[in-house]
Amino acid sequence: MLGTLADLLLPTACAGCDATSVPLCSGVCSECVEVMVNLVPHETRPTPAPAGLPPCHALGAYADPLRSLVLAYKDRGRHGLARPLGNLLAAVVASASADGVPVLLIPIPDTPAAARERHGDHMARLARTTVRALRANNIDARWAYALKGLKKADSAHLSAVERAAAARNAFAPRGRRPAADRRVILVDDVLTTGATLAAAAGVLRHAGVAVAACATLAATRRKDPGRGCDV
Repeated sequence: MLGTLADLLLPTACAGCDATSVPLCSGVCSECVEVMVNLVPHETRPTPAPAGLPPCHALGAYADPLRSLVLAYKDRGRHGLARPLGNLLAAVVASASADGVPVLLIPIPDTPAAARERHGDHMARLARTTVRALRANNIDARWAYALKGLKKADSAHLSAVERAAAARNAFAPRGRRPAADRRVILVDDVLTTGATLAAAAGVLRHAGVAVAACATLAATRRKDPGRGCDV
């Protein structure tokens, strides 16, 4: 209700398609909502996959409107999208752990600089809303801020090899080791080369925490230069 009232009082463009002449709920138009609810979580894997990458699940391809929703939430201050995106990520987590075993979500952390720029760690915020959505569906879920992000180069313009090198030194354990009585699932917004998730899983593994799976909202499709097609 509050989200709807905010849209009426402070109209904004749809975060998914920029439409301004349609009713919005939580900043998303009905057409984009329809696209999103029809996405089906599925197992995915980058090609080639880095060593140590756990099984990965995503909601959809990194394409609009999902791409624009993620970017609006992550980089454009649309923090109100945390709830609908958390509901979507909860569906991905549920598909990665379908047997009812209690789960522990560990978000990929922002670097300190990114967290300041985004007015908070965007994945920590998303992990909280995801846990609430899972609990509302009778799934025993918790989350732990078990990793801290270290200073690193912006990966947006790095090659796959450069991403892997940057990711290897991007994380460190934070605080006590999480409880071992739950299935640990790493959560992030986008799966690209898998280097970030593999590196985070490696840090946790070294600390005695086994990661069972990774769950993301979106997964990119990479071009194979040798075949000229998506992989």
